[in-house]
Amino acid sequence: MKNGKFLVVVVGPTAVGKTDFCVHLARHFQTDILSMDSRQFFKELSIGTAKPSPEEQGGVTHHFIDSHSILEEYNAGAFEEDALNLLNSLFQEHQVVIATGGSGLYVRALCEGLDEMPEILPGVREALTQQLAQDGLPTLVAQLQELDPVYAAQVDPQNPQRVVRALEVCLSSGQPYSSFRTRSKERARDFHIIKIGLNRDRQELYDRIDLRMDLMLEQGLLEEVKRMLPYRNHQALQTVGYTELFDYLDGAYPYEEAVRLLKRNSRRYAKRQLTWFNRDPEVQWFHPGQFSEVLDYIKAQMRKAGEQ
Repeated sequence: MKNGKFLVVVVGPTAVGKTDFCVHLARHFQTDILSMDSRQFFKELSIGTAKPSPEEQGGVTHHFIDSHSILEEYNAGAFEEDALNLLNSLFQEHQVVIATGGSGLYVRALCEGLDEMPEILPGVREALTQQLAQDGLPTLVAQLQELDPVYAAQVDPQNPQRVVRALEVCLSSGQPYSSFRTRSKERARDFHIIKIGLNRDRQELYDRIDLRMDLMLEQGLLEEVKRMLPYRNHQALQTVGYTELFDYLDGAYPYEEAVRLLKRNSRRYAKRQLTWFNRDPEVQWFHPGQFSEVLDYIKAQMRKAGEQ
């Protein structure tokens, strides 16, 4: 049974304007913000992660920013547990809490939970993909019905991605895919989730990304990257904004090329983020300038939940 509490999840590509938008939203609801960004946890990474400064946080309490050291291992599974515990306590005081970020896996961890899936054996995915191309989807669905009748009864038989995913787990582990999908059910979300997506015209977004990269470099991104050289193999540093400058410091290309790649790779990253979030039918899309429309939408969703 859901209580009358609401988590407003604001997603969107890098540089779209989520921070400013969410600060206004949090002020309206007089509440806190949870960051769902896979790199803003780390105290040592500030410029390359576009971490909001204390000024940009606008007096609103932000959680999961500067909460960990790069020396600690932190992943989406640990974040799920920590964030749910924190929400439990925040909902004692607030009816609405805002969560925002562009890391799709961390958004999924908070909203749905992550399943602990086994390693997929080499070659299994390729063989299934080939089988799909040769024999068609119905053959794979029939195989899934045999190996995991429980999941086969739930899955959309027209969705090749889900069918192949379930089969590769069954074939790699020797166990039904459905047996691995129970963990996320353990922590039920007893609050309502309202998902908002922010996007801009593509050129407008790309111009903002280019400008952000110029600003990061002015603020000392290269110096931050130099400080992080001892930790360059850390997962949080295998990302746009850091890898390009590590390669530059290695002498792979001149500085101008590093800047060009920074901008290009950031635009590509934004595109991948949009692809990920566009797959979620629960996300309602707005331009960051449509603040009052977003408020109306949130309030309508809250009313609808209250009537159910």
